[in-house]
Amino acid sequence: MRRLLIPLAAMLAALILPCAAGEGDQAQPGGGGAAPTAEQVVSLAISEAIRPGFDGYAAATADLATAVGAACAAPSDATLAAAREAFGATVIAWSRIELYRLGPLLENNRAEAILFWPDRKGIALKQVQAALVQHDETAASATTLVRKSVAMQGFGALEFILFGNGAEALATGDEYRCRYALAIATLQQGTAAAMAAEWADPAGISQRLLAPSDTDPEYRSYREVAEELTGLLAHGVELIRDQRLLPFLGRDGAAPKPKSALFWRSGMTVPSIAANFAGLADLLQRSRLAEATAAENLWVGNGAGFEFSNAARAAALVTDPVEAALADPRQKQALDYLVIVSRSLDTLLGENLAAALGLSVGFSSLDGD
Repeated sequence: MRRLLIPLAAMLAALILPCAAGEGDQAQPGGGGAAPTAEQVVSLAISEAIRPGFDGYAAATADLATAVGAACAAPSDATLAAAREAFGATVIAWSRIELYRLGPLLENNRAEAILFWPDRKGIALKQVQAALVQHDETAASATTLVRKSVAMQGFGALEFILFGNGAEALATGDEYRCRYALAIATLQQGTAAAMAAEWADPAGISQRLLAPSDTDPEYRSYREVAEELTGLLAHGVELIRDQRLLPFLGRDGAAPKPKSALFWRSGMTVPSIAANFAGLADLLQRSRLAEATAAENLWVGNGAGFEFSNAARAAALVTDPVEAALADPRQKQALDYLVIVSRSLDTLLGENLAAALGLSVGFSSLDGD
């Protein structure tokens, strides 16, 4: 008799044992046959979403370093515009994968060094402005910048250098400011390349996820890996709502604060949020995680896909920088709707999907904020 591995939900309840196929096997949509196994879900998540995402981010940071280097070598309005455009493309590439918070991204304070946020006390701005005023040479070389505060190393710092007060001098040859920008871009290029290589390493994090072991401190079973992936989705939409949207939209009826938005100087606030949603949608769809349930629970994945589409449509309605968008009723309504969508997705992924898979996604790092 032909043998198949049983779907994830049943696998987790049956100690991940194979079973014989029979007339009762449940075909699932989107996969061309039986529901995916736990190993297939993990393999698809890595090969179809995570690795391509980190590869794309590595390519974007390489382009950014090249563009900033060109702006330093030949200052002009055109080279500054190209550097700013490359910054925007890198923000999009980063935002698609920043919520894949496991493995390489969590090592060596990488996430904080890439994006120090939220920064409620304005630490990054103070440190970057001080470096620009003092011409701190240790900030103008990647080899020494890496040993300084993480708040000075990432995209928040680079955004101010490229778009903040005094940035126009880059077009006429502000040599120190440009060297500091290049140091950040170079540092981020190296980090991105390292993370992509670590995800590509067949003996690295991929092996730990694909072959969980009792000796692994984090991934002892497929259940724990599945909980990790489901948690990425649930906690990801929570982060979008609580750290990206509500701080500038205003909590509990408070007035909007456009300058509390991430990337407001560069106009990348909403594009980055849209990319956050898109990255999570990509992980859910390509991993087929929501298909690894009983037939009566397939509505969860369909519902989540519908809400991710709603998020994309709402974000596309916001065409102005965040301050102007908040002043326009139609765009403000679209931003408010993104909060509603995030709450719906939080329920669908953190409660309904987790329950359908027999999992617990645990507590978010945001709990208690």
